Amino acid sequence: MITIYHNPRCTKSRQTLSLIENKGRDFVVKEYLKNPPSKDELKEVVKKLGIKPAELIRKGEAEFKEYFKGKDLSDDEWLDAMVKFPKLIERPIVIEGDKAVLGRPPENVLELL
Repeated sequence: MITIYHNPRCTKSRQTLSLIENKGRDFVVKEYLKNPPSKDELKEVVKKLGIKPAELIRKGEAEFKEYFKGKDLSDDEWLDAMVKFPKLIERPIVIEGDKAVLGRPPENVLELL
């Protein structure tokens, strides 16, 4: 089963979802702004992506600029920041099994399909 962390207002997220739909695969949509992931869920996501939590941060968001710009946070602190401010989570994230990819560009999802 494929899971997509999705923001319907995001063009790249919509394009990624469309690629999944076009492949006819079963999937679950997690609108992470409405139902933010827990810290444990985010730990699993970054593990599957093979990145550090800081690499999953959207640095253009107002919350980043106001609270985090120029700060050197630990992995745990970045995870806490994403739980508190889910807008900071880069999107879309597509997960299948023990693998995950960022849908930037959307074609990255084809690695999983």
